[in-house]
Amino acid sequence: MPAASQPNLLVIMTDQQKATASHLYGNAFCETPAMQRLADEGTLFRHAVTPHPLCAPARISFWTGQWPHSHGGRRNETLMPPGATHAFRLWKEAGYRTGLIGKNHCFEQPDDLALFDVWCEISHGGLPAEATTRGMEWFRPLAGIHAAHELRRTMTTQNPRFSYAVSDFPLEDYSTGLVAGQTVRFLEQFGDEPFALWVSFPDPHEPWVCPRSYAEQFPPEKIELPPWREGEFDDPRAPERNRVLYEMLGVRNDRIEDVLGLMAAYYGMVRFIDDGLGQILDALERLKLRENTMVVFCSDHGDFMGEHAMQCKGGAFYDCLTRVPLLFSWPGRIPAGAVDESMANLVDVVPTLLTLQGMAVPRAMHGQPLPTVTDAPPRDATFAEYGAGGPPFRMADLEQLPQPWGRHTLIQTLRWREAEGRRKMVRTRAWKYVHDPMGDRDELYDLANDPWELVNVVDEPQHAGALAALRLRLADWAIQTEDAQPVPLP
Repeated sequence: MPAASQPNLLVIMTDQQKATASHLYGNAFCETPAMQRLADEGTLFRHAVTPHPLCAPARISFWTGQWPHSHGGRRNETLMPPGATHAFRLWKEAGYRTGLIGKNHCFEQPDDLALFDVWCEISHGGLPAEATTRGMEWFRPLAGIHAAHELRRTMTTQNPRFSYAVSDFPLEDYSTGLVAGQTVRFLEQFGDEPFALWVSFPDPHEPWVCPRSYAEQFPPEKIELPPWREGEFDDPRAPERNRVLYEMLGVRNDRIEDVLGLMAAYYGMVRFIDDGLGQILDALERLKLRENTMVVFCSDHGDFMGEHAMQCKGGAFYDCLTRVPLLFSWPGRIPAGAVDESMANLVDVVPTLLTLQGMAVPRAMHGQPLPTVTDAPPRDATFAEYGAGGPPFRMADLEQLPQPWGRHTLIQTLRWREAEGRRKMVRTRAWKYVHDPMGDRDELYDLANDPWELVNVVDEPQHAGALAALRLRLADWAIQTEDAQPVPLP
């Protein structure tokens, strides 16, 4: 059993919430007071990055502390590998009550699923076909939950590229309200024993259906569009893969009313999540669990949501897709109100939690304890990757498909594009470099002078020194993390 001094563990993860969806990361119109509360009580990591801007690879990396090229889960169809060393295996062995409330898209092996004492799963379209739970029943009637999610499957599209809607069901029946309410009841029921709980909000990932009361908080005049560069993807400096993505996801020619309506739904979903976070923090306080509970808040990856005149996501490395919120809080044990400016990664979260618990970090984990919340030194670079070595999907391939290109094209080509190439990114506070060994153009962004990453300067001679240094960092990282699995020795 865990020692009495060991903390509870509460990991709260959203899906597809870019860092800049919150005022804490520079958003001028979306206030997130519960995230602010958590930051005031703990440490905010300003430059946190996902290891892979796609759901399943990011989640596997999160729980294993490994990069995707080592654990092998580099596509949404390849989930946690059998026998992997991950946090829930370690916490279960240490005697914690374990649980998942919300979206999974990570664990599928029977021995992994058996590690969870509580299992209450819901995803983007609502409850699974066989809505079985373990350890707890849903606190809301299933009929109401199904009704609140029906529109996600039946809403009318505004154009070939995206759809969004608002609705008026009870807030507790939407996935966000349901996950938050179920978490409160978990804390009430099981808070007297050490627990390790994954609270996994499916939103603000598409389909974008938002309660009307939240969408109405973002009228058109309140929303600020990010800057768009005319001809950004006609520029020969733009990689072909990014141009292909723009042809499917681009909103430049759509009605601005629809673009703003879509953004209102997305940011309304973010605000809904923030209120859910507030409910959970209130419950921890009310139940006197706050001081002995480590809380982590993050997202698995981001969303264009207007940046580069696109929406949704794809195999690119812009900050809107790779930079995520990351907050740690443990009152009295982690600095309060601190902001860490070093480069952080989601692969570092579990090694950090294990270190704070006083547990050993397995040698298989690439991630390192984070600074500020531990004694670890700050770091000046972090990394991400995409692809599984498949052939590239080019404009010529796109042109074989019927027009108008849009959401259906995105889905039709999804598995090809998820697997294409072996792209890798290194990011510092000042620079971002993306290498594509499959032959597409590399990317270099001068983040100090071009924070929106609108111009690829990889060919500009004045940046040759920065480019060479970043290439070396990327090569060193690839070599050092080539094989994280310890080989048994005689």
